[in-house]
Amino acid sequence: MNGKMKFIIPIVLLVVVGGVYKFVLAKPKAAEAKPKVEGAVYVLPKEFVVNLADGRYAKFNIALVMKHGALTAAPAAGGHAAAAEPPEGYGTLPQEALVRSIVIDNVTDVSGKVLTGEKGREKLKKKIVKTLHEHTDVEAEDVLFTDVAVQ
Repeated sequence: MNGKMKFIIPIVLLVVVGGVYKFVLAKPKAAEAKPKVEGAVYVLPKEFVVNLADGRYAKFNIALVMKHGALTAAPAAGGHAAAAEPPEGYGTLPQEALVRSIVIDNVTDVSGKVLTGEKGREKLKKKIVKTLHEHTDVEAEDVLFTDVAVQ
């Protein structure tokens, strides 16, 4: 019996030490990081200039956060050769003119305070996204004001 104990005790100790290491001392494996932005960001290539309600004007750029797969490349224009690839985030959005019109309609005649304040911009962004969903096929999840200047 003593002979068997010489083999069993070290094995039991190894199992206990291994379990303590695995569950207490070892650092857990890092979980795969979830992307902070789901989908693609499409930057509208032309800036906006609009009149504001308080006699001022605003100059700003807009980007749309699109759902996964919603942003597709436009077909090459004429001929058999493929069009040059635009930089990432830039390209032809099929309903871009309608998107621009909706943005202008929603921003024109708001006060400069709304556009320069974070809460006002957030409310305006939600209104723009809601209007885009109601009147276009653009699958935007969010609107980003990338540059804003109010004078």
